[in-house]
Amino acid sequence: MDLLHSQLAVLQQKLSFVATDPIDWKFYVQAFSWGVTLFESYLLLRQYPLYSKTSPPEVLADHFDAKAFTKSQNYGKDKAKFSLVTGLFKQALDSAMLHYGLYAFAWDMGGRMIAYFGYGSEYEILQSLAFAIVLFVISSIPSIPLSAYQTFVLEEKHGFNKTTPTLFVTDLLKSWAIGFIIGMPFLAAFLYVFGWAGDRFVPWLMAFLLAFQIIMVIIYPTVIQPLFNKLSPLKEGELRTRTESLATKLKFPLKHLYEIDGSKRSSHSNAYFFGLPWSKHIVIFDTLIKESKPDEVEAVLAHELGHWYHMHPTKLLCVSQVHIFTILAMFPAFLHAPQFLRAFDFSEASLCPPTNHRCILAIPEAIIGIGLNFLSRQFEWEADRFACEIQERLSAPEMKDMGERLSRALITLHVKNLSTLWVDWLYSAYHHSHPTLTERLKALQAFQAKMDSAAKKEL
Repeated sequence: MDLLHSQLAVLQQKLSFVATDPIDWKFYVQAFSWGVTLFESYLLLRQYPLYSKTSPPEVLADHFDAKAFTKSQNYGKDKAKFSLVTGLFKQALDSAMLHYGLYAFAWDMGGRMIAYFGYGSEYEILQSLAFAIVLFVISSIPSIPLSAYQTFVLEEKHGFNKTTPTLFVTDLLKSWAIGFIIGMPFLAAFLYVFGWAGDRFVPWLMAFLLAFQIIMVIIYPTVIQPLFNKLSPLKEGELRTRTESLATKLKFPLKHLYEIDGSKRSSHSNAYFFGLPWSKHIVIFDTLIKESKPDEVEAVLAHELGHWYHMHPTKLLCVSQVHIFTILAMFPAFLHAPQFLRAFDFSEASLCPPTNHRCILAIPEAIIGIGLNFLSRQFEWEADRFACEIQERLSAPEMKDMGERLSRALITLHVKNLSTLWVDWLYSAYHHSHPTLTERLKALQAFQAKMDSAAKKEL
């Protein structure tokens, strides 16, 4: 532990310029955030002409008829327009909040709120909680019309929306309530650990955040998700039999197998698993069950179980811990730099609480996001390969066509979800955590050909 703190001390010395050099932090944050937004707009403009193509990629030509392809192109075009406008709007809003000192205003307003109840500025945790509430209200209200437009205009136009106005409002209020019930105690505990640990807060906050993530793995599916969707045991039948047999053969610790009413809000479909290492749950969207054959759904689940087999969730958790550690390690340099906060219009009285440093965290996130997408795509390739090779792993010749089944399932999902087929490489690298359908189909064909070739050699 002493070695860790000594290395962190060295890092703080290298970042000491934050507390001494006269840097116009507001200008640099504004410039960087606008740079990211304009780059994202540029990527959309690179992608947009591809929605004018009149035929699908060659590898998909036999799977998409003209009507389905046209619908996919129109949906992509409308989403791109919406993303371009909302991206610029949200950036303009964030920029205005920063320029006109809305963060400092929210902090002062939080102080006045707790003062009304007889608490002074020495109650930093209470003021930070009030600050978070004020900032949430200020930033959330403008996004409500955008969300409503996306749901009731864009998604409705292309046949995906199943959400009623009542359900939309109910979901919004539920999400706010959950954010308050979970977010406020979390923030209070975070700040308490921060204050209690003093300058050696990094490992303690790391432990706290890891514990919180594990708790949420348990709480979300059992407490939070049922507030929005109904999880029902998957009915007896071919799909249930196939899924349980696959889980047993792979020694996947399946505890529950659910069907979720995703069609309640949208006609998009998917499948996933969650849970602790010794107790896993598989969830299949009712839309996926309706749109795909049982053997195709089994192939999708084989892909998902490939993520489990190769420990991808655990690896991503470890990467996230490195990410969090990097942020926390740099944090003290800004914490002890009063001029940094003054650059964002905070007064001398508000120079201590760490809540106010949130604006600087956006700077490295765009770069880190590209790296995480690259890693996620590697995991997707690996899970696809697992599905193709599952016949060898289980000595199950009846699964030799798993790659072909997964290909059919992916095509069905893309047809039903009107997913984009033509994708610019740079746009995909920045935005997509999954390879494109064209890339995945080509890889699946290569995997399957390799398996067939190996089988012939054995004969």
